[in-house]
Amino acid sequence: MNLITITTFLPLAGAVILLLLSALASREADQEGIDNRYRWIALIVTIATFIVSLGILSGFDRSITGPQLAQKVPWIGSLGANYYVGVDGISVWLVLLTTFLMPISVLASWGVTKRVREYMLFMLLLETGMIGVFVSWDLLLFYLFFEITLIPMYFLIGVWGGERRVYAAIKFFIYTVVGSLLMLVAIIAVYFYNAKAAGAYSFDIVEITSRLTSNPGLIPQNVKLWLWLAFALAFFIKVPLFPFHTWLPDAHVEAPTAGSIILAGVLLKMGTYGLMRFNLPFFPDISQKAAPYVMALAVVGIIYGALVAMVQPDMKKLVAYSSVSHLGFVVLGIFAFTEQAMQGALYQMLAHGISTGALFLCVGIIYERRHTRLIAEYGGIATPMPQYSTMFVIVALSSLGLPLLNGFIGEFLILLGAFVSPVPHAKLFAVLGATGVILSAVYLLWMLQRVIFGEVKKRENAELEDIDAREKWALVPLIAMAIVMGVAPMLFLRASEKSVNDVRQKVAGADEKSVGSVR
Repeated sequence: MNLITITTFLPLAGAVILLLLSALASREADQEGIDNRYRWIALIVTIATFIVSLGILSGFDRSITGPQLAQKVPWIGSLGANYYVGVDGISVWLVLLTTFLMPISVLASWGVTKRVREYMLFMLLLETGMIGVFVSWDLLLFYLFFEITLIPMYFLIGVWGGERRVYAAIKFFIYTVVGSLLMLVAIIAVYFYNAKAAGAYSFDIVEITSRLTSNPGLIPQNVKLWLWLAFALAFFIKVPLFPFHTWLPDAHVEAPTAGSIILAGVLLKMGTYGLMRFNLPFFPDISQKAAPYVMALAVVGIIYGALVAMVQPDMKKLVAYSSVSHLGFVVLGIFAFTEQAMQGALYQMLAHGISTGALFLCVGIIYERRHTRLIAEYGGIATPMPQYSTMFVIVALSSLGLPLLNGFIGEFLILLGAFVSPVPHAKLFAVLGATGVILSAVYLLWMLQRVIFGEVKKRENAELEDIDAREKWALVPLIAMAIVMGVAPMLFLRASEKSVNDVRQKVAGADEKSVGSVR
């Protein structure tokens, strides 16, 4: 069987095992023992999925731009839909990021005691959906996986979230579904325009991209604008780009710790991935015209997210708004259309997944002990929790972009590439975007000062226990990856170079000077 198919559906097989086990264990009295089995099965399955996904990386050829390790099987013949999966330089790292974060998320969920079977079931279903999004090369298949991820995350927030969990879950669902329906309309339109030119129906992303590239007039210009907007709004909401971000803080704050890790680490990247996979290659001329406006929104998001994060009394909400700021950098890089900026955007996707996932994990660890996320309730916890505090500081420094840690590389490449981009006003956008780096240092260091350092002013903090072995197993891999990505970025950048440049050249079209060739 194809390695990518195994990686995609192994978590689904784990979910089936959970259901079978629950049917066999329904008569047993030891509920805690049964729940532990569910936890261990979910952990083993997610670790196995990560190990299998490493095989994808080992078989990946960085000199090829199109889908690799692909499997294409007829699915719905009358519609021209196929089960078509594969990876390229853009998606391979996002698949690895997903499989890397899932075992950590399961470890972070060990303290969940309510409906453990259902919780772990939704976690495994969510993993299959997320991997499916990144490996799909059929538009219909992509859309189905994109929608499938909504259901588990809706329940994870709505059932296992905080006090306002139902409100946050419904808001998350409505925002995303509205964007998804717009994208569905655009997919159907592109499908019919492609069929009109090809004489046959097909959802094949490679075929559609090639036809739209070779025949720019295939879709009328006024229609093309609306289709670009439909795709873009779906992905802007998912990112989320300012001003479509309002669902994110509520979802993050109310979600369980693992939900926040996955939401920030992977689900938001589905939006930026979609922009690179569809908006730019399908509609390069519209993307060029829209670039100044999108970059302006990205810069507003960078500054706005950072400023709002600075005044948050809640640690989790601070980290949530930092995501709005950091994902603004990614969108800025994508629409700069230079090699450095687009490579930096992809790198920042990975770095943000690691750093922000680790930040949410750190907040979750301390919340399990004190049952509060208010910054004012802490102070001086470096004294009772030195190991935790050390890791928290490293994670925060990686998020704010300290050199030799993962956050620096992506932001540096984005700002460098944006500054030399020929997009109108790009230099101004780069300069304004750079203020986000300064502001991120302000809110993260100020949070560290108030939470980690100083004197222990509350008795409850003096009695806190340092992190245990399970929490170390969850945090240490994230910190190790942050250091590896900061010290050896070319390990990641080389694999994505060909595919990113392929997208960039499609935007550039025949006249490379229209967007600049920056190498």
